[in-house]
Amino acid sequence: MHPDNPQPRTIGQIADSIRADALVAYPTDSCYALGCRLGSRDGIDRIRAIRKLDDRHHFTLVCQDFAQLGQFVRIDNDVFRAIKASTPGSYTFILPATREVPRMLQHPKKKTVGVRIPDHVVTQALLAELGEPLLSSTLLLPGQDEPMTQGWEIKDELDHVLDAVVDSGECGTEPTTVVDFSGGEAEIVRRGAGDTSRFE
Repeated sequence: MHPDNPQPRTIGQIADSIRADALVAYPTDSCYALGCRLGSRDGIDRIRAIRKLDDRHHFTLVCQDFAQLGQFVRIDNDVFRAIKASTPGSYTFILPATREVPRMLQHPKKKTVGVRIPDHVVTQALLAELGEPLLSSTLLLPGQDEPMTQGWEIKDELDHVLDAVVDSGECGTEPTTVVDFSGGEAEIVRRGAGDTSRFE
């Protein structure tokens, strides 16, 4: 798929498969990620199995824009300004979840969830077609130091456990920078593709 000019028909087919409970690998502005429908219990279980994650892992809601993001997390004005200045971009923000977020996606104790707005044409086209966030997790396999960067590489390795690979060429190797705002102040949880200086 062309990274700057994705075909609407192909995007529509991928969105339809996600609505039908497919698990896909897709490109972002940081690295490839795993994605499924927001309320997909099967998708969550499959992501956990592929990545060998425990139930304390924060899943991410990948949102098209701020209007969509605001439906799923609670943000005060200071935090809003800090996040607004960094999006779209290679950041994941951990914030208190609203009732719109299924309980199975929330951190079991903190009732928080990760959210991000990616700066990637293919991902944005897919989110626009879906009309809701993608439930997502970095495609980093157990024992690997860096995510795979090529769609064909992911297909070779994971074709038996994925329903589709959205291949738009090479992606980066750094996952997003994760910033936890759930306590009101910025706490850098993971240093990644996004510049951390504005949060320090």
